[in-house]
Amino acid sequence: MADDHNRLGDLLVKEQLITPLQLRKAMETQRGSGGRLGHELTKLGYIEESELTAFLSKQYGVPSVNLSDIELDPDVLKIIPKEVVTRHQVLPVNKSGNTLIVAMADPSNIFAIDDIKFITKFHIEVVVASEQAIADAIERYYTSTVSFDEVMMDFDADDEEFQLGGENEEDINVLDLEKSAGDAPVVKLVNLILLDAIRKNASDIHVEPYERSMRIRYRIDGLLYEVMKPPIKLKNAIISRFKIMSNLDIAERRLPQDGRIKMKLGRGKEMDFRVSVLPVLWGEKVVLRLLDKSNLQLDMTKLGFDARVLAEYKANIAKPFGMILITGPTGSGKTTTLYSTLSELNKTDTNICTAEDPVEFNLFGINQVQMHDDIGLNFAAALRSFLRQDPDVIMVGEIRDFETAEIAVKAALTGHLVLSTLHTNDAPSSVSRLLNMGIEPFLVASSVNLIGAQRLVRKLCKDCREPTEVPDQVLIDLGVPPDDVKSYRVHRPVGCGTCNNTGYKGRIALYEIMFMNDELAEFVLNGASTLELKREAIRQGMVSLRMSGLGKLKGGETSVDEVVRVTAPD
Repeated sequence: MADDHNRLGDLLVKEQLITPLQLRKAMETQRGSGGRLGHELTKLGYIEESELTAFLSKQYGVPSVNLSDIELDPDVLKIIPKEVVTRHQVLPVNKSGNTLIVAMADPSNIFAIDDIKFITKFHIEVVVASEQAIADAIERYYTSTVSFDEVMMDFDADDEEFQLGGENEEDINVLDLEKSAGDAPVVKLVNLILLDAIRKNASDIHVEPYERSMRIRYRIDGLLYEVMKPPIKLKNAIISRFKIMSNLDIAERRLPQDGRIKMKLGRGKEMDFRVSVLPVLWGEKVVLRLLDKSNLQLDMTKLGFDARVLAEYKANIAKPFGMILITGPTGSGKTTTLYSTLSELNKTDTNICTAEDPVEFNLFGINQVQMHDDIGLNFAAALRSFLRQDPDVIMVGEIRDFETAEIAVKAALTGHLVLSTLHTNDAPSSVSRLLNMGIEPFLVASSVNLIGAQRLVRKLCKDCREPTEVPDQVLIDLGVPPDDVKSYRVHRPVGCGTCNNTGYKGRIALYEIMFMNDELAEFVLNGASTLELKREAIRQGMVSLRMSGLGKLKGGETSVDEVVRVTAPD
């Protein structure tokens, strides 16, 4: 195959479509990435995809096809199995009698043609299409259109049921919407969306209506992927079906609504979906957060803590009073860290009360309270009530304002252990946030036990990751000490069946834990800036988010791209 690629490069140089230097650079990049030469040439911008396709079409005397302009027949797509299509990067386009027309980026790949001929027993005719167009079409047709039966195979169909949590569907009297939402195809499609998201380990489902189209996206390991585009005519029916299942008002389409779906699957497994409906320009957007209790990681040793830091963390949460703050953006795993901390503290002799908005997981032995702002039950009100409930440990979902912060600090100073979250970029800046809210420096210094910042990075798929060479200077620029560079064995993502061809499978947390000792408390009292606090904390041994990321990089758990994506330089 290498000879074929080289011949393609030589032919392009001969036709003066690229220069010899460009060919040499593309071949060097290709050796590093393991991709195809044509793809590298277009990626580097040396030649347009349309130019390359036209050249290949003329060179091999086969027609070219623009895959984005045609709608492929599902029956034709079934002729070649998905794994063969993915392996050879080919696509069945049409069939006529005993002839199958197949789109390829490299018409000289005789091996692929023979393989397809052997599998399908068809006579093969080749048309040429750009590599990117074939990859996009495979993603669109083979990943998105999962058959309902295929998805349902993972579950016991008899055990599956949806709890609507109150009114039945019959009680809703918006007749047209109810009728269309109850049509079997719509019910099946919505079930497919939910079940496919579970199967792909998605954390969120986004159902988005636009003027002339609609799309469904899943958030998998922190990134959004488009999985299907249902027909726009089904827009209202699909959204109404989600609202019926969440026990929401399908007649109210101008106000945001929140609900919940509890889905019982086979083998005793349950899945909760937290549903948020938001009116947007072209209808209503539905976002579902998947809450899988069986997947909730409550074992602190598996969260991503460094052994030394974990020992210190456990020592701090074992203190009888004080404040533990976990900080980070939305979706950075703060709730999981707090829940695993609570489960560590959850003993018969300890009274634990939590104020949450919303309660994500129900934990036995912990008194969880759901916030209701509309009737005045907010974090501050719940905290006041907790103090009359003889608590040992209090968890507040988030400190958003002075009132909540003030009560939390007072509780931490009067013999209670208080756990909460903040939205800041790193641990030291949480101190500034509390001060900005109006809390006095001496109260912050004496009440806070520790502040932890965290981020989630995607883990490299263990089945397909491979070692890669990274220039020393790149690692030094990332923050690796020059003496330590040689000890790094960096890996890169490749992509295989296990990880949906993304190269990543699962996520792990990076932690930056700042323990409030006497020296740091002195810095806070003296009005030190965030930068001064950070420098002092690192001098005392704090591992920053970037250092934590580099530790995971060194161990081959994640990639350079991921560390750069989620952490800032120190």
